[in-house]
Amino acid sequence: MLENILNGINNFLWGKPFTYFVLFIGLYFTVRSGFFSVFHFKHILKNTFGSMFSKEANEKKHGSVSPFEAVCVAIGGCVGCGNIGGVASAIAVGGPGSVFWMWVWAFFGMTVKCVETTLGCYYRSKDDTGRFFGGSTYFMEKGIAKEMGHHKFGIGLAIAFGIGFISQFLGGSQAYTISEVLNQSFGFDMIGVTLAYSAILFYIIWKGTPRVAAFASKAVPFMCALFIAGGVILICANYENVPHVFKMIFHDAFTGSAAVGGFVGSTVSTVISTGVARSINSNEAGQGSSPLIHGSANTVHPFRQGIWGSFEVFMDTIVVCSITALSVLCSGAWTEGYTGATLTIKAYESVFGRFGSVYIGLMCALFGLTTTAGWYTYYIAVMRHGLRYKPVLADKLELLFKFIFPLPNIVIVTSIVLTGNGPDLFWTIVNISLVAPVFTNLLGLFMLRNKYFEIMKDYKARYMGVGKVDPNFHVFYEDDPEIAKEEEAIRSKVRAAREAAYNQN
Repeated sequence: MLENILNGINNFLWGKPFTYFVLFIGLYFTVRSGFFSVFHFKHILKNTFGSMFSKEANEKKHGSVSPFEAVCVAIGGCVGCGNIGGVASAIAVGGPGSVFWMWVWAFFGMTVKCVETTLGCYYRSKDDTGRFFGGSTYFMEKGIAKEMGHHKFGIGLAIAFGIGFISQFLGGSQAYTISEVLNQSFGFDMIGVTLAYSAILFYIIWKGTPRVAAFASKAVPFMCALFIAGGVILICANYENVPHVFKMIFHDAFTGSAAVGGFVGSTVSTVISTGVARSINSNEAGQGSSPLIHGSANTVHPFRQGIWGSFEVFMDTIVVCSITALSVLCSGAWTEGYTGATLTIKAYESVFGRFGSVYIGLMCALFGLTTTAGWYTYYIAVMRHGLRYKPVLADKLELLFKFIFPLPNIVIVTSIVLTGNGPDLFWTIVNISLVAPVFTNLLGLFMLRNKYFEIMKDYKARYMGVGKVDPNFHVFYEDDPEIAKEEEAIRSKVRAAREAAYNQN
């Protein structure tokens, strides 16, 4: 009964109007940017992957993280169990054609992630302790409410985004997929796994963003390389199926998928909405999440951090998600009626035997921890912005949130296990929780489109030799002396309020 109700809500929210709105925003920014992520892909790789070990990428100051740490947290935040269980679920529901629409949004998403990261970084602020925070709520408040003069709308949009974004933690995070995989791989009790996972997660987030960033910078490069290697071996082992798989992906994207084996078939609308929803959930382009950590990066230019966002989407979906999708399709396991992470496990077992199950268990545990820890930093950034003028309350709630954050994992996994529901219910809940933050964030991006293209133009002049540098252009919002003065006055009041409150205690 509950599953039918939630499926009905999901089908309504992810109907044609919302799906087409999402695709329109991606298409608009991609076209108007002159297909920057395509024609300047070499520049993106040179200044991201090619500069991972450079001084610029690893330098940080008080209150910030390095650009490389920021992208590791962000990639860790999006390269998660959705890349293992979510992609498999998309194929199980929408068929091979859903992979095509995942790629479509990733193509647009490289630009959208650049837009939201750039704007989130441009409008960022320091709090009263000197820590940098940025993201969607910041560009909605400062860009839409202050600069554009739409005060009520901008503040209302920021509040709606903040509430919708933070409410996602109530749906749990990666715990269900991790417990599902470890149950399949080792026979571990799913509820017991969730309890242990929550304890490890609590340890990682206890010291806040610095520990999360340090953990991600070590774990993310290792886990991505290991997963890609395993997937390539599996695909090579089924190389004779690769041409047919690509034919199915492109054919079924526009025709739907007929029933085959244990797969029940799907309509074209299901194929499109499933692929787009899973792509957004995986690479988070348009969701407004990654800019919350990118806004803390010690970067030379907002657009420079924006292209790290583009690289993030490329790695997540074009590389990692494609590895999972091709592995599942090439193995033929998708026709056997499996879904979620179990489907991925069966695909890897078809080539690696028992080791394939163990391998996916290890990958899922690493992916899940980096994702959930990264999302903790996102929630804190939104929370602290909402309570900017009440620092003592923000400190207390941040401490309380460390204890509350792991609890929904336990509740969600326990309820699904005890009621006998499967992974499809979990991913339906995930889809529903995406709608509010995605809609408000994309609407905010569209309203600030001209500011984004001004920042992009300035970057191209300064770092790509395209056009002339305007000496009066402020690279960051607070580079304007008048704005800096206003912001510092706010920080002074907040510091005074903090000191007064602690002196009373």
